[in-house]
Amino acid sequence: MSADLSPREREVLERAAFGRSNGEIAAELGVTVNTVKFHLASIFRKLGVANRTAAATAYVRMAVRDDEHLAP
Repeated sequence: MSADLSPREREVLERAAFGRSNGEIAAELGVTVNTVKFHLASIFRKLGVANRTAAATAYVRMAVRDDEHLAP
């Protein structure tokens, strides 16, 4: 997956793309909700999108282009 996302940003984006809430993502990754929000803001900036839906769409396009397996 491209867009110069860090490994942690990719983890956050994948979970957000599969509909997890910030709280669920935080619990799964062992971080705070504020940390998840920070990562999401960085992801949005790097992808050039304004919201979770657009980020999820970008995630799917990148995964399909890179022929990655999509899994929740």
